[in-house]
Amino acid sequence: MKENQNLKTFTMDRLENIHIYGRTGSQKMPLPLFWTGSGVEFLVTGTELWMEVETDYDMYEPWISIEINGAWIGRQMITAGKKEICIFRNMDGAAAKKVRIFRDVQAMSDDGTLFLQIYGFKTDGEFQEVPQKSRKIEIIGDSITSGEGTIGAKEELDWISMWFTALHDYAVMTADRLDADFRIVSQSGWGIVTSWDNDPHCSLPDFYEKVCGLCKGRRNEEAGAKEDYDFSKWQPDAVIINLGTNDAGAFDNEGWTDPETGETFKQHKNADGTYNKEDERRLVEKAKSFLRTVRRNNPHARILWAYGMLGTPILSMLETAVTEYTKESKDQNVKVVVLPEAQGEGIGARSHPGVVNHRQAADILVKELEK
Repeated sequence: MKENQNLKTFTMDRLENIHIYGRTGSQKMPLPLFWTGSGVEFLVTGTELWMEVETDYDMYEPWISIEINGAWIGRQMITAGKKEICIFRNMDGAAAKKVRIFRDVQAMSDDGTLFLQIYGFKTDGEFQEVPQKSRKIEIIGDSITSGEGTIGAKEELDWISMWFTALHDYAVMTADRLDADFRIVSQSGWGIVTSWDNDPHCSLPDFYEKVCGLCKGRRNEEAGAKEDYDFSKWQPDAVIINLGTNDAGAFDNEGWTDPETGETFKQHKNADGTYNKEDERRLVEKAKSFLRTVRRNNPHARILWAYGMLGTPILSMLETAVTEYTKESKDQNVKVVVLPEAQGEGIGARSHPGVVNHRQAADILVKELEK
């Protein structure tokens, strides 16, 4: 096939008719994609479309998903370097195609070299105005919200970026069904107080007010990952918090020892299997503090604390936190929502919730938010 001589270049700093998903900082060119589900949506005519991207990584290569007119038509690994990727060819040039391109893989706190940035597009068509979404939703969580295990065979156990995808994620499903723009803030293994292995440095609430504060590396910092996030520019109608699963695991796991100080941190259970009262109170207070932070930055949002896709061992702690927060703040716009537990066909790769369970969770959240 001969090269299309009619392709025109549209760089991100000159492209007005485009919708951006996900948190961004001061850098817009090239456009950094930090979090799960970050990406772009647009309407474009033409027979052919290419995207110019750049990425690097040490351990965890990024993957992207491509939708055209609402259908998931492509998913691929992006190898290191700067390159052009064909999104479609030989389509009806006069028809406007709705294109969505998402980063499938979460921000990786353990890979300081990982970044993914879009420079622009080449097409023989034109970009048309994108219809605005009717709502905005922010979703905060861990591996479940990152879509870990939502693709791949049930027996897959390797912890690799191949088994992440945004398009099977309850967060994206919920937003799409409510015609909502969305922003996801999530990290596998992280929790309210600690990670699954009791590391207190892996508390997602501690990074919530940054663009993507857990990202490391020069390219991410230059792109604005460490900047304070400007909440005023994007106010959600609802905030869904799905944290607690890893804290529950931490109570059952060994303590984490700081390699620099030698100090050990542990969330404890008593000999009879009940939760240590001091550690339970610490989790409740941290959850309440996070609710205050979320409310301060999102004064008008409905806040749902969703929990349960991998069981509900600390549900009573979360309910206590929400009850006490509501009483102390007089904020009546907060609620705990119990989500269906992944069982049977609802279990996906890496013993995580699969697409069936994510659909079940989206059903519950859509019903609750439609109220």
